[in-house]
Amino acid sequence: MPSKAQIIVTIGPASSNEAVFTSMTACQADIARLNFAWGDFAEKSAQIDTVRSVENKIGRKLPIIADLSGPRVQNENGHTYQKGASVLTNEDIESMKFCVEKNVDYIALSFIGSAQDVDDARAALTKLGGTQKLIAKIERAEALADIDSIVESADAVMVARGDLGTNIPIETLPFAQAKIIAVANAAGKPVITATEMLLSMKEKSFPTRAEVTDVANAILQGSDAVMLSEETSVGKYPVEAVAMMEKIVNEAERHMKERAFNAL
Repeated sequence: MPSKAQIIVTIGPASSNEAVFTSMTACQADIARLNFAWGDFAEKSAQIDTVRSVENKIGRKLPIIADLSGPRVQNENGHTYQKGASVLTNEDIESMKFCVEKNVDYIALSFIGSAQDVDDARAALTKLGGTQKLIAKIERAEALADIDSIVESADAVMVARGDLGTNIPIETLPFAQAKIIAVANAAGKPVITATEMLLSMKEKSFPTRAEVTDVANAILQGSDAVMLSEETSVGKYPVEAVAMMEKIVNEAERHMKERAFNAL
């Protein structure tokens, strides 16, 4: 049986081909993510067309998440955010307009710092005529401090561990993840755990033991979805990565059911 938790796959050069994407859905890819930090609208339009074509072919809804870039800048450790800048950049507004026109299902907001950021983004989306659900990506220490209010304002949240891990001490990241998931679960809001979950499968056909444990623990903690990024966007084994993630998630869910039954 397909896992209860959803598997999100990032679409990129390795997976934009309809045959490859179809194979990923056969391995239980559930949701497609488009990363607006890279590429142009022509590329994204083609990717949306691929998802919709496969959706019609397999007879199963495949929601699309448009992941906005936000006030992203580079540093020696990777990505971080431009302090003092609006969370919603002019480029994000244009991307949002495109997403409304293309009728994507979810919009993910990068570098959210407060519930007000979510409310402002929703107001901007409404002004554009959009009704998409908003996902607050937790990537800043300020967001952790306001996590209860952010979860209340957003439709879903993402534990965006890549950028979060550069903006808080990395040794605190596992505990930040657990807190975000717990708050979202308590509020009844969907929560996604993302970034480097099976990163070694970007180059290899089999994951590390640590990665398998990481994915399983994300499910055991209460994640409603787990996400593949580079593994499916530019990796050598996008289909195998989805198949492996589904196996791990299914096994974690099986143990959760057993544990619940044994507690009766």
